[in-house]
Amino acid sequence: MHLFDDTHIDPARFIAQFQEGLHHAVVADDEDLATVIDRFHSPDIRLSADGHVMDREKLLAHCRPIRKTKPTNRVEVFEAIAEGDFLAARFCMHVNRPRGDQMDHMAIHVNLFGRFTSDGRMRQTDMLTRMETPSESASDGESGS
Repeated sequence: MHLFDDTHIDPARFIAQFQEGLHHAVVADDEDLATVIDRFHSPDIRLSADGHVMDREKLLAHCRPIRKTKPTNRVEVFEAIAEGDFLAARFCMHVNRPRGDQMDHMAIHVNLFGRFTSDGRMRQTDMLTRMETPSESASDGESGS
């Protein structure tokens, strides 16, 4: 049986909870990072973001600085569909990252195409992302053409 064969799982809610839960667990500090990664990803994870492929070890290396800087993360899902073990979603991660005595704000728009295990762990994902800072979104709205 596949994760999304159960019609009671809302794909939008699932991906928001997955992303926010993973982020919270990574920045929590009180649990071994490898244990956190293994709880959210299968051992053979293959995650590709904008053509950069990460396996488990590269994902751990990617998460270490996140644990140190402790940014906040809120996920806004625009749309998500799922069938079997496959999920496609379009969402935005709103990230606030400490930078000195200020917060650095950014929005990361994500198009995700992924496969998940029956217990909800990510197995394979391809993502396309676009990062936007508040000044970029303000200037987009001010164009007079």
